[in-house]
Amino acid sequence: MNMFKRLIVLCILLSSHTLVAEQLWSNNSLTLLHGNDYKVGDNKKTVFTGEHASGHTWGDVFAFVDRLRHHNDSKHETYGEFGASYTLFKPQHDFIKETYLAGQWEFASQSSNQTNNYLAGVGMNLNVPGTKFFKVNLYRRFNDHGEDNMQVTLAWARPFASGLLYDGFVDAVSSTSAKKAGFNFTSQLKYDIGQHLDYKTNKLFIGMEYVYWKNKFGIDGITEKNANLLLKWHF
Repeated sequence: MNMFKRLIVLCILLSSHTLVAEQLWSNNSLTLLHGNDYKVGDNKKTVFTGEHASGHTWGDVFAFVDRLRHHNDSKHETYGEFGASYTLFKPQHDFIKETYLAGQWEFASQSSNQTNNYLAGVGMNLNVPGTKFFKVNLYRRFNDHGEDNMQVTLAWARPFASGLLYDGFVDAVSSTSAKKAGFNFTSQLKYDIGQHLDYKTNKLFIGMEYVYWKNKFGIDGITEKNANLLLKWHF
């Protein structure tokens, strides 16, 4: 691991020590997904996801871990991300809420294969009417296997008064000499079923996740179009 990668990891680890003392808000959730149209490996998978998001005086933290259970083989997968953003300034602007530095660690394992990628860049949180947040990040990717490249990420959340929530992300990744440019559009449309079960609002959701992933993992011509049933519990 070169010095730059070590610096990214150090920043992430240092941020983890300040989560409790400087935490302003937090949200944790567990999600169950099931789909039948996965590309690369088993086409039928059940995914268990643990997720954390929190805001702090210095910025935000977002982390999740996926456990992907294969139905037709035993090559189960684990994938996760840990990201932190550090606020640079909050301009008095109608459209830009804040600008920040952003770092992210991606980790994946399957059987004996392990991968760690590190991303560093800048971003903006935009004031888009009707959304809880709308973020745009530009990263340099330092990849464990293969050449480094660039990534643009959009992330958003749009609530509706009826109890619907539409959120998701778009990752656009540049090509390298060995991999094609990729485009991953993943979004979730969820309904707050908990409000009808004598439960707190915004805690229990059912819905669907849809994935459109062009050139998945940089593989030319592999495009995933996958709808997953979804159950999500916030706590």
